[in-house]
Amino acid sequence: MRVFFVSNGPTEDAIGAHIAQGLGLPAYALPLVGRGKAYEGVAQEVLGPRREMPSGGFLFGSLRNFLADLRAGFLSMTLHQWREARGFLPDAVVVVGDAYALSVGLWSAKGRPTFHVNPLVSAHYLENASPLEILLDWGGSDFTPYERWLHRRVQAVFVRDKPSQDRLRTLGVAHAYWYGSFAMDLLPPPERDLNPLLGKEPLLALMPGTRGDETFSLPLMLEASQQIPLVPVVAWPKEFQALPPLPGWSQERVEEGALRLFKDGKTAWVVRNAFSAILHRSRLALATAGTASEQAAGLGVPVVAFPTPGPQYTRAFARRQKRLLGEALRLTVPDPHRIAQEAVRLLQDPALYTQASLAGRERIGPPGGILGATRHIRQALTQLGLFNKVS
Repeated sequence: MRVFFVSNGPTEDAIGAHIAQGLGLPAYALPLVGRGKAYEGVAQEVLGPRREMPSGGFLFGSLRNFLADLRAGFLSMTLHQWREARGFLPDAVVVVGDAYALSVGLWSAKGRPTFHVNPLVSAHYLENASPLEILLDWGGSDFTPYERWLHRRVQAVFVRDKPSQDRLRTLGVAHAYWYGSFAMDLLPPPERDLNPLLGKEPLLALMPGTRGDETFSLPLMLEASQQIPLVPVVAWPKEFQALPPLPGWSQERVEEGALRLFKDGKTAWVVRNAFSAILHRSRLALATAGTASEQAAGLGVPVVAFPTPGPQYTRAFARRQKRLLGEALRLTVPDPHRIAQEAVRLLQDPALYTQASLAGRERIGPPGGILGATRHIRQALTQLGLFNKVS
């Protein structure tokens, strides 16, 4: 039996790879955004051009993103992906992503059992949103009539939170299910003990993201961190050579995965391969990141965020995430003094901090979404006679 996974984004790829591992069936993947590295070592084959676009998948985030992707060959890459999808012969299809990804998945399925995991849309996005904001981000903020029409052809839809399940069922999709947070499922246990390196003081997590926003946001975060009474640590996912220019900061390699930064008598840290360990030790986070901000909020760590020129954490994206996270995210302007003021305000007001911490846990919810979806898919395939036992 061959299960075909279609996903459109690094987080979506990671969810798909986890489900593939849980099913334990031969898996084949078509990542629509980027190289689909999460599937390597999990899928029998990763199909498609597997190309990185300048927008990092945020094609419609701005006109600049759109034009850059067109120049980079977005149209030819897309046609190639549709041909790959149609040419594959699956026994079942699992789509992780939006309505576009679902369209590609159903094109490949040719009537075979299909399951849709949507970790993107949330009913929270509709809260306090203007009609224009909803219109400009319709497919990201709500389940469109087109997506619900596609849902008639799938066995089950898995959503990211309880309000989204309730909304989708109200809109006529009875086979919508919520089992827990996908984002929290992707957060591993702490990778290491940071005490020998950083001591026991509470940390300030700096999460500039991985989509290109870090060039703008990381210097501002480091500047702001000098005014915040916590130990600042950059949760850095790339090689140290990929750090953007950090004017005025000197660097010292302390160990294989850690740099110490110095400026005007202040110290900050850059640590690789320790994202979860940093978050679990943090009192607060500064962020221009998508999933990472959700994971911080889900742990009860309030987030202070600010917009960047892009490609991901634009003003529209930041406002959208504010609607998702509510009081768990304090949105301010990209100025180090204003960022620091917002952070210190949270730290000095216990009631405000507690409100933000509880809001994050409530809105993101507990883990369980990936495991629940995997079990549901396995049971459905068993009932269809395609999976000979439920383990």
